[in-house]
Amino acid sequence: MLKTLGIVDACYGSQPDRMKACRRLGGKPVLEWVVRRATDCQQLSGVIVVTTQAPENGPLGRLVPQDVPVFVGRRPDRLGCLAAALEEYPARAIVRIGSTCPFIDSLLIDRLVIAAETEPGQDYVTYRSRDGRPAILSPVGVYAEWISAVAVHKAAKAAKNPQDRESITRYFCSHPKRFRTRFLPAPERIDRDDVRLTADIEEDWEHTVTIFEALGPDELDWQRIAELLDHQPALRKRMAALNRAHART
Repeated sequence: MLKTLGIVDACYGSQPDRMKACRRLGGKPVLEWVVRRATDCQQLSGVIVVTTQAPENGPLGRLVPQDVPVFVGRRPDRLGCLAAALEEYPARAIVRIGSTCPFIDSLLIDRLVIAAETEPGQDYVTYRSRDGRPAILSPVGVYAEWISAVAVHKAAKAAKNPQDRESITRYFCSHPKRFRTRFLPAPERIDRDDVRLTADIEEDWEHTVTIFEALGPDELDWQRIAELLDHQPALRKRMAALNRAHART
């Protein structure tokens, strides 16, 4: 049994998400960038990509490096697919990693795993923004979430609402009596209203390309990005405006 399994979540339910995963950055699809950043983590025992059996998701397997397994879940929902993946690849815990932002940070993932392991008995561990919300729901786009295998299976059996089975973060965080949760403070240098590293809209993608071209493929950790943005007030101002216009509820 693996200790901590990294799961790159490619359970896309919409064409826009599939398109974001297929876009090329430095000649490689975003999904490949995310997978490689996951395999760079020192605290993960292994990495797989999980998707659904929806025909539209079938071609995504060609975007994944050949040395990384792709698990195709028979359940149409994200939570069901994660639970099924744990049946095929047994592990004590998983780290769920979103697959549409190339700036997912391996150092923050390693820190997350270490924090979870130093306080046994946790069901769910992730980062928290200064506003109290899970940072993985913020537009920063560098975070992941640690979930014990027991909690994944428990949630897969208990969650009935279709939205709960898709919005995994919200489900775990909205049931504090059912799951033991822990939140780590998000780094202050990027936990800001004027930082936006997601790739939700076309202008986000333009910013992604700008950052990539400025730093190169080997310098994309969150500290380097924060340092770059410190010297780009115009870019931060625009990111702040986009965050206000596209605030998530």
